[in-house]
Amino acid sequence: MLDALLLRLHTETACRRGGALALRLIDLHTDHALIRLSEKGGTQRWQPITPMLAARLSEHAQVRGAVTPTDALLRYRNGQPATYRRYDLLWARIGRRLPWVAAQGITMHWLRHTTLTWVERHFGYGVARAYAGHTDRRGPATTTYIKADLHAVATAVAAFTGQPHPLAVGESVLR
Repeated sequence: MLDALLLRLHTETACRRGGALALRLIDLHTDHALIRLSEKGGTQRWQPITPMLAARLSEHAQVRGAVTPTDALLRYRNGQPATYRRYDLLWARIGRRLPWVAAQGITMHWLRHTTLTWVERHFGYGVARAYAGHTDRRGPATTTYIKADLHAVATAVAAFTGQPHPLAVGESVLR
């Protein structure tokens, strides 16, 4: 269950491993299908997720013993918070079953770039930057003006997953 959640979470959100492992109960908002990611450089952002993933994350946390708002969301069967080691073991197991995964060096970071490439090709650079959680701290000055809001990211999530999102703009995005 945890492995499937990790794969879905990273494919759907393009979040970093650290952002996923830092998720707490308080960072999950099932009503709006959002998670608050705390990632590198101390950045925090709200990331839209499908209502289905929000429900599965909530169920997972509840079944595995997360109770207080600051409890880790992703947990092992014994109730302990998941660690980076889980990722290493997951990709080692996948690589044994699918040798091409090991040969190509496919990881969660690879999934992140695959998702972000799709978002950029379908929704443009500004939406991909927001989807990735990139900030305006460095890079060309023109990137300061290329921005997208939460609704644009939710619209991209809806198109990418084929599932409606409560914050997505327009229904035609799913056709």
